[in-house]
Amino acid sequence: MSARMTASRSTATSSAPTCSGEGLSGPAGGNGVRHRGRRDPAWSWRDKVAFITGGGSGIGFRIAEIFMRHGCHTVIASRSFPRVSMAARKLAAATGQRCLPLSMDVRDPPAIMAAVDQALKEFGKIDILINCAAGNFLCPASSLSFNAFKTVMDIDTLGTFNVSHVLYKKFFREHGGVIVNITATLGTRGQVLQVHAGSAKAAVGGPHTSKALPGTPLQRLGNKTEIAHSVLYLASPLASYVTGALLVVDGGAWLTLPNDMKLLADFASFSAKL
Repeated sequence: MSARMTASRSTATSSAPTCSGEGLSGPAGGNGVRHRGRRDPAWSWRDKVAFITGGGSGIGFRIAEIFMRHGCHTVIASRSFPRVSMAARKLAAATGQRCLPLSMDVRDPPAIMAAVDQALKEFGKIDILINCAAGNFLCPASSLSFNAFKTVMDIDTLGTFNVSHVLYKKFFREHGGVIVNITATLGTRGQVLQVHAGSAKAAVGGPHTSKALPGTPLQRLGNKTEIAHSVLYLASPLASYVTGALLVVDGGAWLTLPNDMKLLADFASFSAKL
């Protein structure tokens, strides 16, 4: 597994978080670190609120877990309310933090507005937005329908804009905050069977999450926790002078991975483990 991400900051406030942890087995707190790496006893992840799209499964779920292990409360949003509700129960039980599940389609601005309003009503604030919702499938460009291409663009690209735009207007403009976008290195050099996803990811141009196959410079697959730790860094005061930047977390795969149709088709993804 690999990822590429971007962080953007609103200057109204300087809110951000720290790093650690794997698995779902017990709460962990964390002191915050702010500008110039100096410890600030007054800053902590505790009671920060992160709004995570696509938080019901996969990388989004692991990001929620790692943030909650550091004392952060989360809002996880997904189109499937049963899935996101079950995920929220597991996360809360494992970490001792609050997790609000919401049903939301990132392609639907009114639904996003309602979800953000509900989150603000529940927590009174949102400190961090993590855009992790995505849609993808393998398909040759010659067989790709107009609607299939549009659907992926609508979820990955427009969905990222929609949620960021709504949250900025409703909270970040007045209070500040951090936005981290999870995408993939598919758009960096092009990938067989992925012209739709590569186009969408390139348009987002933020944190990227793709899959690093065996044969990378690090000679191993990445995992969801390594992606989550990178997001934790970007959302924290350790990255207080980082904005509009890309962070590629893929073990060097985008530099070396062969554009091999059989290898990609045979690759099996790993499910999130609690």
